[in-house]
This record gives sequence, C-alpha cells and structure tokens, in this order.
Amino acid sequence: MTIEFEAPKPIVQMQTVLQTVADNMMRPVSREFDENEHTIPWNYIEFMHTAMKSMGGSGGLTPRDEKPKEGTEKRPPIGYQLLAAQIEMLAWGDVGFYLITPGGGLGGAAVQAAGSPEQRAKFLARFSEDKPTFAAMCMTEAGAGSDTSAIRTKAVLDEATQEWVINGEKIFVTAGDKSFTEYEQFGKGFIVVWASIDPSAGRAGMRAFVVEAGTPGVKIVKLEHKLGIRASDTAVISLVDARVPYDNVLGSPTVEKTTTGFKGAMATFDATRPLVAASGIGVARAALEFVKEKLAENGVQIRYGLPRNKQTSVERDVIEMEIMVKSAWLMVLKAVWMADNKKSNALESSMSKVKAGDVTTKVTQKAVEILGPLGYSREFLLEKWFRDAKITDIYEGTGQINRLVVARQILGYSGSELR
Repeated sequence: MTIEFEAPKPIVQMQTVLQTVADNMMRPVSREFDENEHTIPWNYIEFMHTAMKSMGGSGGLTPRDEKPKEGTEKRPPIGYQLLAAQIEMLAWGDVGFYLITPGGGLGGAAVQAAGSPEQRAKFLARFSEDKPTFAAMCMTEAGAGSDTSAIRTKAVLDEATQEWVINGEKIFVTAGDKSFTEYEQFGKGFIVVWASIDPSAGRAGMRAFVVEAGTPGVKIVKLEHKLGIRASDTAVISLVDARVPYDNVLGSPTVEKTTTGFKGAMATFDATRPLVAASGIGVARAALEFVKEKLAENGVQIRYGLPRNKQTSVERDVIEMEIMVKSAWLMVLKAVWMADNKKSNALESSMSKVKAGDVTTKVTQKAVEILGPLGYSREFLLEKWFRDAKITDIYEGTGQINRLVVARQILGYSGSELR
C-alpha cells in the first residue's frame, strides 16, 4: 500500500478560498468581536453560507464527499478530511468565527451518527436551503459534565398524543442561541437534546431528541461570558414540559439491554473530536507563524539542520513547536481518514484530541513567552490566540477524559473498570 501525503485537489482548492476568507473577513475584525461578545457577525455568516453552497457544499461545515464527474475514476472518500482542512484554516483565521460558520455542527453530527436514513434526509437537508442554518448538541448538565452517563434530563412518552415530553437543563451549549432562537436571518435550526427515557436503565436509557427551534417550553436562559472563543455563543438551555414529535428520537424509542443510546453519543464524538483537534491546530499554527514572522523582522532566522547544541534556545523552541504542530496534524489526518473509510476510530479520535489540546496550549503559551511584552500586549492577536487555545483541551471531552478513553481502548478495560 502506498501512503501519499499530498492533499487531494479539492482540499487544496478549498484551503485557497478559505485563506482569502481568513485574511479578509476574519482577521481584520477578530479583535472587535472578541471585545463585543455575543455580537453576531451577520456579514460573515451570510457570506460563508453563500460561498459554501456555490462551491458545491451543503451551505456550511457539514461532512460530505466529493462526487466525481460522470465518466471519471471514482476517488476515495474525503468528506471528513475535507472538513478537517476547512476547519483548520478557518480556525487559523479566528476560531470563534469558525464556531459560528453555518452548518450542521455538533447537532448535525449527532443526527449523522445516530439518526435513521429518513431522519438524516429530513434534518440535514436544511443546511442546503436558502438561509444559513445552525444545529447544536445539548449534553452537558450541572451534574453531568465529563460523566455523560449521569445525565438527569428526562424524556417521557405521552401515549395519548404520541409526543415526547422533555424536562431538564443543559449548560455550555455551543451555538445554542443561533440554533434555537428564531432569528429572521436564519433557517429553521434545531438542538439535539440527550435525555433518559428510563433513568433506572443507566446508559441503556439514553437517547437523543431533535428539538426544533422555537419549541414551546424551551428557553435560552443564559449566554456565558468566556475567556476565549468569544465570537461564538455558549448557552444555558432550559426545557420545561417541552413536547417533540415521536419520530424525533434518534435511535430505538424503547429501552434495550444494550447501551445503543450511549454508543450513539460516543459515535458522534468519534466523528467530531478530530475536527475539534483540527480547530486547535489552526490556532497553534497562527501563533507559530506569527512568532516566526516577528523573529524574522528582527533579524532572527531559524537555522535548520544544525546540531541542537549549536542552535540558540529560541531556535530550538521554534523547531519544537513546529514538530508538535505537525505531529498533531498527522494524528488528525489519520482519525478523519478512518472516519471517511468507515473504520472504527475511537482510539485515534481521542488520541488526536488529547494531542491537539496539549499542543495548542503549549505552543500558544510558548509563543507569548518568546515575544514577551509583544506577546502579552493587546496590540497583536497573539494574546487572544493564547486565550482561545485552552478550550481545545476542554470541550468535546476534556484532556483527562480522553486520556481515559485512550487507556481503556489500549488496555481493553471497560468504563467501570478504569475510571
């Protein structure tokens, strides 16, 4: 088998377009939207929705495969690889902006992973419509953060109306406001709420429910103020006797002995954790390139190929930063390649997330250290990237939790055996 490291042509073309977007639509206003949290950059959202559709996408960041033209040789699937490259480039521009790029997001990923073909056709088609549309996943609760099996939100079937009645509260919902609030400029979004249909069944009772924007009984009760990714909203969502159609449950509506509902959640993370890793790598690359640019402006060149003992401390630091970024990116590529080829990637997905979270934090911190006052000053975006970086190690499973997942996969332990 031949291993090729050259990016496929569709990915190169997409990166070129998004580089222009990052340079001209993200970087110039990055500071403005960082300082004015919860302000919505309508121009960026509308532009990206239109641009992605015109390039044959789904109107946003949603996994897809490049379809070969009739009569040409069929290419290997590259949907998640393409998406990872898109996200890395957009995060290089501004990771907060990337998180508000219209498309399926985590909510769409949950439908893709746990929904039926009919549900995928119904809900994912919205991201190709005329207006930009968002979807969010609601899993975390005040008493169920890293331990997703401890979710207390309940869904009870009303036999008379054949509707699910959901009660609970979800916190730290990325893009929750844009996905649920019925803005005139947006299409009909939705949130995917993880709830238990039988708390006594533990993980076997977990299910995901698609809750349409504007559903009565569902309310955005708070928008968080955050250290970084400020252009992206993070919401607290309350559900009080919220009614959703019977067919909006993803997966089997009955409790079985297997933990299929929980596995649906984990399948979602297997697909999206490498993408979160890609976003972190974009931030790390931005910081690394900025440091090299500033060093070059001051006559400091990195002398590659010299023995370490003949290099300066700064040269060794920069080279080490480059190694970390490139190795993390290779782990992402492996994980998304496996996703594209329908291979189980639970181990590789969590490994890429652990590595990227660690690398992004260390590289941005070292970048600030190397530039000293310039790195700490708000005159440049480096201090913002330092603040943006840490979220990579937190959301979609903290670094500690993903290390547990990796250990369990390698050693063959269950969740109850290794905690």
